Amino acid sequence: MTQAPVRYLSTDEDSGRWDGFPFRQGDIVISTRSKSGTTWLQMICALLVFQTPDLPAPLPALSPWLDLLVTPEVEVFAQLEAQQHRRFVKTHTPLDGIPIDVRATYIVVARHPLDMAVSLYHQGDNLDRERMRRLAGQPEPDEPPAPRAPLREWLLGWIDRDVSHLDEMDSMPGVMWHLSDAWARRHEPNVVLVHYDDLISDLDGQMRRLAVLLGIDVAAEAWPDLVDAATFARMRSRADALAPNHAGILKDTAAFFRRGSSGSGRELVADDELAHYRKRVEQMAPKDLVDWLHR
Repeated sequence: MTQAPVRYLSTDEDSGRWDGFPFRQGDIVISTRSKSGTTWLQMICALLVFQTPDLPAPLPALSPWLDLLVTPEVEVFAQLEAQQHRRFVKTHTPLDGIPIDVRATYIVVARHPLDMAVSLYHQGDNLDRERMRRLAGQPEPDEPPAPRAPLREWLLGWIDRDVSHLDEMDSMPGVMWHLSDAWARRHEPNVVLVHYDDLISDLDGQMRRLAVLLGIDVAAEAWPDLVDAATFARMRSRADALAPNHAGILKDTAAFFRRGSSGSGRELVADDELAHYRKRVEQMAPKDLVDWLHR
């Protein structure tokens, strides 16, 4: 008997939207934690599907974020239903919260959690939270939010925060649950894991690997332009067309592509703090995943 998906619900997202989603043969689901390479994988999929850097529409339109409450569910479903190309759908929901359909391929991107957290911190400054609240139909808060701690202090608190992955998917327990669940499924024929650092060190090789796994043939002469279009510099230069600025929720689309490299988390913590972080991670995930994630 197939177990029903777990429902992940926050002020911004609702994985319940996946219930009854009409999958098609060849659908691609990109499942990542926030700031772990989501837009990068969406762009790679777009380049492989359309086989040209000149995409026919902005990336968020080509690859809708199904769970985001900012856009009404009926609009997202209608958008996906109208698409004639091979669909590639964005979600930040772990795989245990999504129906696993044999017709679809599920791609999960893993990034060093400390780097992901630093990027998430900066992303928080770039979001128009008031606009998101109104668009998602959330009530006005009783009190203004408390100011955030400086980055280093916030990061150390993020490492130590104990919270359920169901309540805070972007917490460290949430990140490690998302990756542990995908890691346990990595031998399934329609589940693919991608490491963020592999995209940095061998973008060409990773794009070719994904093309094979997705059953997409690419002409040899097309590869250089496709790989170039997926580089951080080229994507940042096209931020207005590629950043997930649904209904104007970003203050600055270029700022969404902030750094595009690894190591920003390690730069902020001392050796003993890093050792403490590693001990915490090892309590949340199997050793082979921890070694792969931090290699």
